[in-house]
Amino acid sequence: MGRLIGFIVLVFSGVTFAQVSVCTWNLENFGQSKSDSIITYITKKIKNYDIVAIQEVVAGFGGTQAVAKLTDELNRTGAKWEYVVSNPTSGSAYKTERYAFLWKPSKVKLIEKPWLEQKYKQEIDREPFFATFAYEGKEFTLVNFHAITKKMQPETEIKYFKYFFEEYSNLNLIFVGDFNCPQSHSVFNPWRKKQYLPVFVHQKTTLKNQCKKQECLASEFDNIWYAKNKLVVLQTKAIHFYEDFTSLKKAKTISDHIPLVFEFNVK
Repeated sequence: MGRLIGFIVLVFSGVTFAQVSVCTWNLENFGQSKSDSIITYITKKIKNYDIVAIQEVVAGFGGTQAVAKLTDELNRTGAKWEYVVSNPTSGSAYKTERYAFLWKPSKVKLIEKPWLEQKYKQEIDREPFFATFAYEGKEFTLVNFHAITKKMQPETEIKYFKYFFEEYSNLNLIFVGDFNCPQSHSVFNPWRKKQYLPVFVHQKTTLKNQCKKQECLASEFDNIWYAKNKLVVLQTKAIHFYEDFTSLKKAKTISDHIPLVFEFNVK
């Protein structure tokens, strides 16, 4: 949707808005299987954003190390980056993973220690990872999440997210990640009633095995949800990174999901 505009503070009618860009990416099995060249490629794709939320970081050996390596590579691009990796998620019914946030401290400040939300860990297999950031004194909390697969009915755990609106009513929540569920699903109706909207509508985000009639994406799983009374969305972008490769098989060495980006002002 075009080039993202510069990072400035806008003032309208005496009201100051904070402007930030966030990228979310399910980096399939992100760990020691990702070579140095893959890390370098990912760096080029995410280096221009302020905060990056990653899903599917390997819980065992190699996951945290891969995030550290990615951060080190980002630090070579001219801007300083910091990162935090969650503890392994606690669910036993499915594959345990970690989440990660990477950010530019020159742009945003991390407020307090991020946390895995434990209250519904029995109902939500990979409990979400919360992190609060501030820009120009404006705070917002990113909720990083990777739902169980479609065949396991992710709506059965997403339905518990509606309780976060009350429990964290003092926070400006922004939900990011892989929901394995399209934004049109009825499980998101309580979100809409709370004035939450998806940044992307009808945007497929997972790679097919083969492109058919120039259609290379399969399912509308990844997204970003925000409170429309707290944020102003300025720009959105789906990064079709697979177009850099000669086949989807080669693209999938990076991930089977595309990254999503949105740039916003905090009211």
